[in-house]
Amino acid sequence: MNCDDRIRHICFWKGVNNMRFVIQRVKYASCTVDGVKTGEIGHGLLVLCGIAQTDDKALADKMVKKLCGLRIFDDENGKTNLSMADVGGELMIISQFTLYADCSHGNRPSFIDAGKPDMASPLYEYILDSAKAYCPTVARGIFGADMKVELLNDGPFTVILDSDVIYRGT
Repeated sequence: MNCDDRIRHICFWKGVNNMRFVIQRVKYASCTVDGVKTGEIGHGLLVLCGIAQTDDKALADKMVKKLCGLRIFDDENGKTNLSMADVGGELMIISQFTLYADCSHGNRPSFIDAGKPDMASPLYEYILDSAKAYCPTVARGIFGADMKVELLNDGPFTVILDSDVIYRGT
């Protein structure tokens, strides 16, 4: 176990949050900022991406690989047995710091566990670029913008992928 892995292991057991993807299988998704469409996809996955202060490129690589390999599309028998590549699916990744809302004290959520923009924005861009190795169509939102996301759920089928679980599995 290298130093980064030990830090993540300690963070996991101390309850520190790491990268999170909320993945929705969609028939269609689009993102608009200030009336301008920043991206749209057809059949594929819409991913809400939360980045924590402890995240890095190595973790992003593992998350993207896991995301793109998930077998959550139906095969000819109606079983969720196919990956995005198997069905020619498209991908949209939207940054969303609110995945780190801490509602344990009072009624106003705290976002202290979310990654600060100076590190989270470049990591979000890295995630987008990394995903292109697995999926030819990668649409996006704009980091930190007020985005309007439209989607048509397929199923609905929603999966939460948490980096803590990825590290426990390796």
